[in-house]
Amino acid sequence: MTQRWKHRPEGSNWGDFGPDDELGRLNLLTPERVMRAKEEIVEGRTFCLSLPLDYPGGNVLNPRRTPPVLQPTTSPENGLARYNFPMRMEDPRYLDVGCDDRVLMTLQYSTQWDAFCHMGQLFDADGDGVEEIRYYNGWEGGTDIVGPVDYDQKTGKAVPRDDVMGARRLGIEKFAEKGIVGRGVMVNLASHFGRERKIVTYDDFMRVLEADKVVVEEGDMLCLYTGFADVIMEMEKKPDGPTLARSCPALDGRDPKLLQWITDSGIATLFADNYAVEQMPARPGEGATYAALPLHNHCLFKIGVPLGEMWWFGELAPWLKANGRSRFFMTGQPLRLPGAVGSPGNAVAVV
Repeated sequence: MTQRWKHRPEGSNWGDFGPDDELGRLNLLTPERVMRAKEEIVEGRTFCLSLPLDYPGGNVLNPRRTPPVLQPTTSPENGLARYNFPMRMEDPRYLDVGCDDRVLMTLQYSTQWDAFCHMGQLFDADGDGVEEIRYYNGWEGGTDIVGPVDYDQKTGKAVPRDDVMGARRLGIEKFAEKGIVGRGVMVNLASHFGRERKIVTYDDFMRVLEADKVVVEEGDMLCLYTGFADVIMEMEKKPDGPTLARSCPALDGRDPKLLQWITDSGIATLFADNYAVEQMPARPGEGATYAALPLHNHCLFKIGVPLGEMWWFGELAPWLKANGRSRFFMTGQPLRLPGAVGSPGNAVAVV
């Protein structure tokens, strides 16, 4: 254990779960809260909460992120594709036929988790007057989260490294090892704001909670149904960028009261079925410098609340509304992929 920082960001909880913590508010998913969550299982009905991994289609939402490419593996001896492969080609006595495949994928293309190392900040944590690359709980870029290059902040030049790339701390595997199981709570923004783009402020959000009698408690996994993923599914892998840009509600990440509510609520995770949970791009901030994605900055960098994006609530949310419920049992495992900064989300709700 070493003290990595002398100063922590204003409004952060760095160190509150221990100086070397990598789980943030996932620590609130205690055995007692998991047992509490099972009380929400009344019918034993299950709902898949993830989009097909080849949605939204194309790369309109993010030009860096492309659909998965599914391929067969090949035999190293002869290069034959191992798909509908008669194994008698290896031994005439065999009757078996086999399929074996692999995938080249962007980990945050479809339904996704953001690990804490997905987004950090330039921040003077050690008090020497120089901003460093820091992530949640003070873990350092270039030391704890290692990329193929280091960037010189003054010149903008990339300096190659020969280290093995990856997050040595805060990787997505930490979430998987914890086991994401607990009580989900749905906030149905779509039923109040429809399919037009609406920037949801704290006051808007509180009105929805009050109108729908939604109660959020410490350790809950908060889910926001905006209808955005429904629009994506209806486009059938041919997304229209301008239409999506004006579709469905998104949180106002610049609203300080909304960010403070996220802190005070004690939620363990925050999931939405839209592209970034918050409005993106956000309206300009105050001062000479500020976070481009303020809600991401608040949750991932400051207080350790994992974010999930483009989750699929198009079947669960209407069912909950029709049955006068907002709570459900939920599991939401990411991949246990060491060093990754994100992962496909593989979640199930049980009601």
